[in-house]
Amino acid sequence: MKKFNKHFLKVTILIFSISMLLSSCSTEFTNPNATTDASILTNKQGLFALSVGVRQAYSTSGMRFIIETPATTAREISSTSDYLTINELEDGGEIPNINSDTEGLWVSLTRVMGMTESLYDGAENTELDPGTKSGIKAYANLFRAMSIGNLSINFEQVVLKTSLNNDAAFVPRQQGLIEAIRLLDEAKTMLATTPASSDFTNSVLGEDIDLTNTINLMLARFNLYAGNYDSAITNANLVSATSTSVFTYDALNENPIWVRGLANRATGANFFKPQDNFGLPTSIFTFDPNDGRLSFYLIPFDGTSPNGFQVESLKGFNLTQSSPMPIYIPDEAKLILAEANLRKSTPNIPASLAALNEVLTDTNDPFGVNADVAPYSGAMDASSILLEIYKNRRAELFLSGSCLEDSRRFGRPQPTPGSGHFSDERNRNFYPYAASERNNNPNTPADPSI
Repeated sequence: MKKFNKHFLKVTILIFSISMLLSSCSTEFTNPNATTDASILTNKQGLFALSVGVRQAYSTSGMRFIIETPATTAREISSTSDYLTINELEDGGEIPNINSDTEGLWVSLTRVMGMTESLYDGAENTELDPGTKSGIKAYANLFRAMSIGNLSINFEQVVLKTSLNNDAAFVPRQQGLIEAIRLLDEAKTMLATTPASSDFTNSVLGEDIDLTNTINLMLARFNLYAGNYDSAITNANLVSATSTSVFTYDALNENPIWVRGLANRATGANFFKPQDNFGLPTSIFTFDPNDGRLSFYLIPFDGTSPNGFQVESLKGFNLTQSSPMPIYIPDEAKLILAEANLRKSTPNIPASLAALNEVLTDTNDPFGVNADVAPYSGAMDASSILLEIYKNRRAELFLSGSCLEDSRRFGRPQPTPGSGHFSDERNRNFYPYAASERNNNPNTPADPSI
């Protein structure tokens, strides 16, 4: 992460600490720094600091819950501890509203939404260079869209705007995906009309985030999830195969998956381990033993979890507390092309296979996620190819937060009602709403049954 002077860092920490106030979490908070808060949101340095605070909030607590929660539900990982939260998720069935993973997923992302709303409004109402204004607003839209989008793939209903009055309105998750797309389209238009200034780029993005390619990838992703296949194809084709955007970490802001899955590996006290075969049933999905993604993400481990799952040790992007984490894997764009070309109104099997085979034969991924295996040679009907795409999404995008959405979208078997059905590929479809929201917001919907 880019280094800042002491004053700038002090403002960043202040912004991050008051972000609780700027969220839709229904617990009420007082604000002893109201005057300072207002002044930060009306000057460039304060807005730059808030921009950094948004990224810190999303990349730490946000990414922990974005990854860990669905990964447990959809069997990417298995609990290796007696920690109640992750064991409740692994058991499935009726999950309490106070489960700290499902609550954390809701609260961390609505918190980021609140911060981005303030960031956007602050940039809109502050005298700034046009390129700085457009850069901040596009960046705010990106993180707000990613937050709404991730809520929409985990909850049946979501909020589109936060409320300090504890009365945020809920809408069906499809509307959440539509809003995420709208925000990203707006960001894309702003940057095309007025490119981000070097001041904003150097002070906020640094060398970590490629804003344009990230927006295009997220547009492709959420259009795919929303069923807008032609738009997904258009935007996926705009993503550079050599582009990278990463979240960076340090001793104060640790890689959240390292903290949970590797920090205590020497003592065996980590909270989870990745499941064998990327959590897919070996009776249906088999990988070439030479598939480079196996050795990239997993370290062989001859053991099982307490609930009997075959597990490995974690590798990939989480080896140290400061290991950077990609915001996206470039080959996700190719997998989106492969899937969307099959699902659109007139399927294009040759285009789908071409994109899929680029992933299978890849040897030069900028992050080193290279399958480096033979092209697809299975049955050439759409259903068989879709199954292969699902398998490769699981391997390529391992521990990225997409597994539960993918399991539902590809029509994998429905979970069995009740808890403890460990042979199910996933044990829930959507999560219950956070207790902090339900206890304070009268608009909170009924929890899904499963």
